[in-house]
Amino acid sequence: MWAGTAVGHASPIDPTPPTPPTPPAAPGSGGNVSIDINGLDGTPSTAVVTLIGITLLSVAPALLLMMTSFTKIFVVLAMTRNALSLPAIPPNQVLAGLALFLSLFVMWPVVSDINTVAVQPYLNGGLDFNGAMSAGWTPLQHFMLAHTREEDIALMTRAAGMDNPENPESVPLQTLVPAFMVSELRAAFIIGFVIFIPFLVIDLVVSAALMSMGMMMLPPVMISLPFKILLFVLVDGWGLVITSLIQSYSGG
Repeated sequence: MWAGTAVGHASPIDPTPPTPPTPPAAPGSGGNVSIDINGLDGTPSTAVVTLIGITLLSVAPALLLMMTSFTKIFVVLAMTRNALSLPAIPPNQVLAGLALFLSLFVMWPVVSDINTVAVQPYLNGGLDFNGAMSAGWTPLQHFMLAHTREEDIALMTRAAGMDNPENPESVPLQTLVPAFMVSELRAAFIIGFVIFIPFLVIDLVVSAALMSMGMMMLPPVMISLPFKILLFVLVDGWGLVITSLIQSYSGG
């Protein structure tokens, strides 16, 4: 049977020639990619709003320190703690939290104005991103100008080698922010100096009393500390300090 079987031979197959490439399309004839950050009704998309929110959260500590009342309030509270000879009580976390909420209380009108003139119009599609940034900067600029000395603005302007601004509204950002910080630190140290005076008097009286009794080896702070705390409690020290800080911004 194997002998009678015909042996088949494979026939050769010619290769198919390659297909020539398609020439590229002319510009403008289609295939363009466009990205639209707004929705169908002109409002920004959720992804863009989320991205802007994450970006603001990343720069929020810098904005909180440089453009709000946080620095002044925290410095005054820390100097009050040092005047009481209590370097660790209250802890830094407590002072920072108190300064944060007091800053929110002071800055609430500014935050409300920014939300009204910038954030809500941008979310509703009435302003683009650049317009919202310009509108939101105006209330913050007015707050910073109201609590910045002209001498500090002139100092930073000379340091930057720039011409004098024609009006307060034309002060650039790179000049206004450091001038505002210098003014806030100056005001904080003035308030701290006033707070230190009564406690310094107590230290002097206690030191003189111990010296007259010959108790030179006894640290005066051990005797003066209870009197400092008693005086601070009797005059409602925290209330006076917080009230003074809030009233220092009411004039603006």
